[in-house]
Amino acid sequence: MTKAESSSHQTTEKVADKAHDAVDSAAEKAARAEERLREATEQGHDVITAVTEYVKENPLTALGLAFAAGTIFSSMTRRR
Repeated sequence: MTKAESSSHQTTEKVADKAHDAVDSAAEKAARAEERLREATEQGHDVITAVTEYVKENPLTALGLAFAAGTIFSSMTRRR
């Protein structure tokens, strides 16, 4: 192998190593993001289940709260 070929080979190896490191880092970050998304989805599902149970157990209270929230939201967003 000539000196130029050896230098070119070393450069190629360095670039390949850096590319592998970048891919590994991106994969690690994607895995962490996926885990956080799964946890958030699970928490969202838990909240929906809890709200559904509350509404089934307390329908009049839930209706009153929904009406009050709607009234407040409407008054806050009404144009003046």
